[in-house]
Amino acid sequence: MSNRRKKTDRANHETLLPLADDEEKHEKSDLRGDWGNIAILFFLYLLQGIPIGLASAIPMLLQNRGASYKQQAEFSFAHWPFSLKLLWAPIVDSLFWKRFGRRKSWLIPTQYLIGIFMLILSLHVNRWLGAERSTTTEFKDHSSVESGSTLNIPLLSFIFFMLNFLAATQDIAVDGWALTMLKRCNVGHASTCNSVGQTAGYFLGYVAFMALESAEFCNSYLRSEPAPEGLVNLSGYLWFWGLVFLVTTTLVAFGKRELAPSIDRGHEEHLELDIKQTYRLLVDIMKMKPILTLVAVLLTAKAGYAACDAVTSLKLIDAGVPKDKLALLVVPLVPLQIVLPLAISKYTAGTRPMEVYLKAIPYRIALTLTAAGIVWITPAIIQNHHVPYYYYILLLTNYGLYQIALYSMFVAVMAFFARISDPAVGGTYMTLLNTLSNLGGNWPTTVVLWLVDYVTWRRCSNAAGNDCSDAALKETCTAGGGQCTITIDGYYIEIFICLLYGLLWYRWGSGKIRQLQELPLKAWRVARKVHHRTHSS
Repeated sequence: MSNRRKKTDRANHETLLPLADDEEKHEKSDLRGDWGNIAILFFLYLLQGIPIGLASAIPMLLQNRGASYKQQAEFSFAHWPFSLKLLWAPIVDSLFWKRFGRRKSWLIPTQYLIGIFMLILSLHVNRWLGAERSTTTEFKDHSSVESGSTLNIPLLSFIFFMLNFLAATQDIAVDGWALTMLKRCNVGHASTCNSVGQTAGYFLGYVAFMALESAEFCNSYLRSEPAPEGLVNLSGYLWFWGLVFLVTTTLVAFGKRELAPSIDRGHEEHLELDIKQTYRLLVDIMKMKPILTLVAVLLTAKAGYAACDAVTSLKLIDAGVPKDKLALLVVPLVPLQIVLPLAISKYTAGTRPMEVYLKAIPYRIALTLTAAGIVWITPAIIQNHHVPYYYYILLLTNYGLYQIALYSMFVAVMAFFARISDPAVGGTYMTLLNTLSNLGGNWPTTVVLWLVDYVTWRRCSNAAGNDCSDAALKETCTAGGGQCTITIDGYYIEIFICLLYGLLWYRWGSGKIRQLQELPLKAWRVARKVHHRTHSS
């Protein structure tokens, strides 16, 4: 790759780029001529979801192989690249090979590398997962796994970290390409391609793999005669998708030409920025008042749902709901997750996509209370490890309604990001906004998980002075024939605090969001110093 801004050009001079006055003209969505581009974007986002889904499947396999919680935490670092990609997004935006294409210069190499990583990983993953260990043993106490385990967690973590690093880089390139591949009036549909494509890819990489790898699932639904193993294993699945990446990337490389931004398609003038200018522009973007307000909104918006999102499923498992059955409840909702963004995209493609976001908030808050109520009644429903079918229907209904509210908010905010992003630095701008949105969901999740034990009161049934506050006290209690019981569950305390916070935030945030939504597009641009080349005769 080469930098478009050559240092030897001494004839360059700096001017301030004026903001276009016609930015305020809003056109209705017109998909004529863009259907093929939408299909390509959908497929690229689908490919992006494959390694994300596979990385999410690994902890389940590690658990079956007796991995400790410390090892699971170590592997969790493999998911960090999507929270760090802002660090290298300006490089992706600034360095490219002009003849090949600004976005294809990064998209094609990263997808080839993903395919190669998958092929190499397929040859060794069984050994690194400790294939010689029994995969059928259930470990109730993960802390008791011997230190001599053959699991190679550090190497697995590094390989999947690199896989997600490449997927995050591909995400930067695709997000930026979407802003110029589609006509300006259609960029709101990029969020639909993102949400539907990533969901489909995640389903193929995680849910479909876990089902096809499960001998019980395959024997029950896919085979006429039972067999001891599933239809696929991780090695074969990685090999298949590695080949898919190599073949389809070749087709995109030679079959899809990257066109420069066109005024006829509603695009703005294309800027040529070097890395230093791009990072400086990123700082300038962060200093703008609308962005500062948006940062405050994004970093605080999801805290009201944190207890429900992070702790509810764990409480259901503690109450006796089987983990495998709980995971399979996601499968019937995958079509909903794919169709829902398509259904609401017509409401988010206009000039006020965040109205959908605001309308979904009260429903999501109410459904967190419903989820807490289900957790409350679960111990009374599950008797002798038997879970009645109507209980699963209750769970599925609540989760389905919750997903409708969640996805409505997600598609709306993605459409808003696409509308306000500056195409000249589209990858960096979109990545900044997505990073802030992701961070707004990550920090409250970490906080509520960390605090739930601190706000939970326990006592030992046969020792008045034992509050079972740590593993040693719990062991002392059980060794003495007692049982640690919860007197006040911190989960419900957190649900109440999050509910109160969510209501207060809704009162504050709805006004801020509507103010931001009414701002003209030029309010989201910064005066940029750019170089204009002069040509000698």
